[in-house]
Amino acid sequence: MEFMDNSRRPLIPSFLYSPTRFIDFEQNLTVNQRNSFSSSRSTPLVSSSPSPSTQKRGFVIPAPSEQRKIAMFSPAYYGACTAGGIFSCGLTHMAVTPLDLVKCNMQINPTKYTGIASGFGVLLKEQGVKGFFRGWAPTLFGYSAQGACKFGFYEFFKKTYSDMAGPEFATKYKTLIFLAGSASAEFIADIALCPFEAVKVRVQTKPGYAKGISDGLPKFIKADGVSGLYKGLAPLWGRQIPYTMMKFASFEKIVEILYMYAIPMPKDQCSKRLQLGVSFAGGYVAGVFCAIVSHPADNLVSFLNNAPGATAGDAVKKLGMVGLFTRGLPLRIFMIGTLTGAQWGIYDAFKVFVGLPTTGGSAPPAK
Repeated sequence: MEFMDNSRRPLIPSFLYSPTRFIDFEQNLTVNQRNSFSSSRSTPLVSSSPSPSTQKRGFVIPAPSEQRKIAMFSPAYYGACTAGGIFSCGLTHMAVTPLDLVKCNMQINPTKYTGIASGFGVLLKEQGVKGFFRGWAPTLFGYSAQGACKFGFYEFFKKTYSDMAGPEFATKYKTLIFLAGSASAEFIADIALCPFEAVKVRVQTKPGYAKGISDGLPKFIKADGVSGLYKGLAPLWGRQIPYTMMKFASFEKIVEILYMYAIPMPKDQCSKRLQLGVSFAGGYVAGVFCAIVSHPADNLVSFLNNAPGATAGDAVKKLGMVGLFTRGLPLRIFMIGTLTGAQWGIYDAFKVFVGLPTTGGSAPPAK
């Protein structure tokens, strides 16, 4: 399914004017020519007494064949996207555990954790440096599971919905396809995340409750039952589905704009390093929008997971409408912007590593 205007593709094959591709191409060609010439004893295509430099370089250039390591939209392709999502979400969320810890405590106990700097000061004084990473295990496992489903199913649903719409409508309404695909993927991803998120919030906001997931999960189930692990699922959907819709749709649009107006060449002529830089920049800007859209539900999730038996109405009464939208927001904007930029950078770096194109800017060819 192609989302990119074909007019943006260069008319001259890139291997003819890209030095690195040309050199790689010639090196591969030289081996084939050497075998061919030695077996057929054909007349050389260059002068009879070639210089040492010309002996090392081929002359005839056949049509290039750029085959990817993984076929697009194959089971291996979706498997690679799933693996990329695990690295992307699991590692980044674990890395910002200290920020998440302060944010959750600011949401639950604003009288004690009055700001970002004071929040870090209180944690350092009461729990030491080690306390900054309390809850890292449920964070790592939970967001790894979520990332696997989020990115893997997004690629699947994006392709599926594009095929259902057909070429014309898929191009015309591509933003709607991005929104629908990301919402469908996140619906599944949150079911995988929810139990770990419940344990994480309890561990982070109740000092001494548990050391991590190994003792925190059994203790949580004993107190609240298995159903208690999913008590925050509806608010989690309310937080994560709008977040992910904004994350993917805005990222795709921002990257498209960057390649259209800020980058002086088509995407397929840019170096991989530049493409990954665009992915990070697009992800960071998208993350700012994500934080604003999903913040009220984030406050609800933190409140409900910390207060057994509480309802969404109790949270609104306790926090107030203004507090629901603003409490902890500056820190979350910084955290989610950095997080989302890093996630897209890691995800696309993994795709490049396995031989796949980066996300956005120009759609990969349909299989």
